[in-house]
Amino acid sequence: MIRWPDRRNWLGRLIRLGWRDERAAQLVEFAVALPLLVFFVVGIFDFSNAYTFKQKLTNVARDAARVAAADPANDLQSYSASAPASVIDAFYDVDNYLIANNINDCGISTSAPSSSGLTWTYTASGNGCPTGGLTIIINRGYFFPAALASQPANCQVPQQPPAGQPAIIATCISVQYGYQWRFGSVATLLGGTTLLPTTITAAAVAMNEN
Repeated sequence: MIRWPDRRNWLGRLIRLGWRDERAAQLVEFAVALPLLVFFVVGIFDFSNAYTFKQKLTNVARDAARVAAADPANDLQSYSASAPASVIDAFYDVDNYLIANNINDCGISTSAPSSSGLTWTYTASGNGCPTGGLTIIINRGYFFPAALASQPANCQVPQQPPAGQPAIIATCISVQYGYQWRFGSVATLLGGTTLLPTTITAAAVAMNEN
């Protein structure tokens, strides 16, 4: 008489054998870890690129502030409808730097800037410019405390000395440029959300020499 193996015992041994088989474990672990790996790698590259880009904007803001501050201030008393020569010098210093570093200048030009007192603002968002566009603020009558510890966030400040503090008249240049984050897209794919700035801003101040 032929005795067939118990079907339940055979099925149990097959299941136990499958659990002990680790040939596909690495593949499963890789599939689980891959999204997190991509998340961290993109984040590292994205934030490092943003930091490098901010350093570039800071460098050009400093250069432009020094250029304008070294120009004579008598052009602030009489100038054309566009802007004083010292302001235009600072504008071209920023624009030429962007072009030399292969950064889209968004088609910005010296024509028709908005002005308020001794502050001129140039904006552009065309020519394939990233979201957020390009904004250059040039303040030739910037007041700041003599003991200023850090650079301003931007140059749009009241053109009067801070109350009760000695102040120095200087030139302040602010450059704001749109930045497209890749980190946010990856976070969205993983079910998360991020609140990242759409622009990167750098500002610098130089004391007027004339």
